[in-house]
Amino acid sequence: MIKKLKNKRILICIVIVIFVVLIFLIFFIKNHYKIFETGNNMSNKSIEEIEKYILNISSYEAKVSVTVESNKNTNKYVISQKYIAPDKSKQIVLEPSNLEGIEIVYDGQQLSINNSKLSLSKVYEDYEYVVDNVLCLESFISDYQEAKKESSSKLYEQDGEYVFEAKTKSDNKYNENKKLFIDKSTGKPTKLLIQDINEKTVVYILYNEIKI
Repeated sequence: MIKKLKNKRILICIVIVIFVVLIFLIFFIKNHYKIFETGNNMSNKSIEEIEKYILNISSYEAKVSVTVESNKNTNKYVISQKYIAPDKSKQIVLEPSNLEGIEIVYDGQQLSINNSKLSLSKVYEDYEYVVDNVLCLESFISDYQEAKKESSSKLYEQDGEYVFEAKTKSDNKYNENKKLFIDKSTGKPTKLLIQDINEKTVVYILYNEIKI
């Protein structure tokens, strides 16, 4: 009788342990799936949700390839970018080798350029776009939000990507239109086009890496 009672208690304990383990596994799987869904997969988001996600980016780090087309030549750069809201950003030129190490830092009001090899005037004279925050994602976001207020923005789907388009009010005829392309499945930017008054692309920014 005592042995049967003991065996019954052991069986009850085993059942309780199995039940607790099952609850833990169910909770873990559901929580892990939720994190995966929200953190890594944006394919189930609507275009409006993607727009809200992009416009509310508070920080990012990126490595971009930049191609600048002018009437005379084509210049290419590789740049590291970092942004922290509301107004802290830094760009570091990685390529070409003659500009390697140039740091362009913005604090929301002032711009500073750090490089012992090149004078400030030389950088502005020969590499205008490199020291302009027009290359930065937060600059586009600001322009898009302003264009949206003026009903001069567009948001549409094209070839598996969402396209954010903003007509900007600028005195610079080479900076009239901007297009940001977003991968539908990841919600990450893939490229940014800056176009002139005739919608010819003068700056092409390719996002090789970006962490939002």
